[in-house]
Amino acid sequence: MQIIRTLVWVLILVMLLVFTAFNWRPVEVTIWTNTVLETKIPALAIAAFLLGLVPMWLIHRGTKWRLERRIAALESAARVGSRSRAPTQPDAVAPAASPAPTRPTQEPADPLTPAPTSPSSPGSSTPAPSTPTPSTPNA
Repeated sequence: MQIIRTLVWVLILVMLLVFTAFNWRPVEVTIWTNTVLETKIPALAIAAFLLGLVPMWLIHRGTKWRLERRIAALESAARVGSRSRAPTQPDAVAPAASPAPTRPTQEPADPLTPAPTSPSSPGSSTPAPSTPTPSTPNA
């Protein structure tokens, strides 16, 4: 990546030198009504280029610096957090907890009517019919 950056800067420098060679003429720049600055065209072009480049470069460097500090702070906080969660006795292994047996539940056909919880008789395999209870709105 460094070679690409170097090549870009070399190309910019070569273009600036060619521009300077072909445009080495004095120009008058009126700053205020009584103030006139006589300068060469390349100096004016370089000043305009730097006037646009330097503030953006400073903003870039400031943002990069701020983000690098933020990343470093987050990384150090993550390192400290991972050390505090490490077990104190690495040889001690906690026994695996066996999951509690679960009974599969059936969803009622109508979500507003509750599913029966117990069969009608102990020997019967069919569930007791449920009667929907009318709900009354609270007035």
